[in-house]
Amino acid sequence: MKLIKYFFGLVLIVNISSYSTMGQSIFNNTFVDIEGNEVQLSEMKGEKLTVLDFWATWCKPCIKSIPKLIQLSEEFKDSGVNFIGVNEDSPRNSSKVKPFSYSLGITYPVILDSDQVLMNDLLINSLPTLIIVNSEGEIVYTHVGYSNNDEIILKQKIEALLNE
Repeated sequence: MKLIKYFFGLVLIVNISSYSTMGQSIFNNTFVDIEGNEVQLSEMKGEKLTVLDFWATWCKPCIKSIPKLIQLSEEFKDSGVNFIGVNEDSPRNSSKVKPFSYSLGITYPVILDSDQVLMNDLLINSLPTLIIVNSEGEIVYTHVGYSNNDEIILKQKIEALLNE
């Protein structure tokens, strides 16, 4: 029985440590943005923090959260924090993403992850999901879902991370 507990404890530690360092490879990936340009995430990351917002056009909580994220991106743009929208619509719906992004007034870059490569790499299984990655590429915060006033929690978390 002790061996089984030890094994599961070891598996948990390995999973947690690999999850926190997965961010290292995030910035090595190349994606297509909504303008059709190939972009390297390393060129889009923030000097101090990068906020990745995983969303889709069909996701109602995602749509509710985006205006709040736009406000936060404007508030922190001079603090070394960059926001990146990571759209998870299927390839069949990818043509809708650009006009949809414009209609929402998204001011930060949006990349297409139509095949859910980044989503799967980061073990994300629900939308919306927000991930904050520090300058070393470590995932330092994750938030799943959206409820009213979640932006207050996110703002406090960003401020705390900037002050570390």
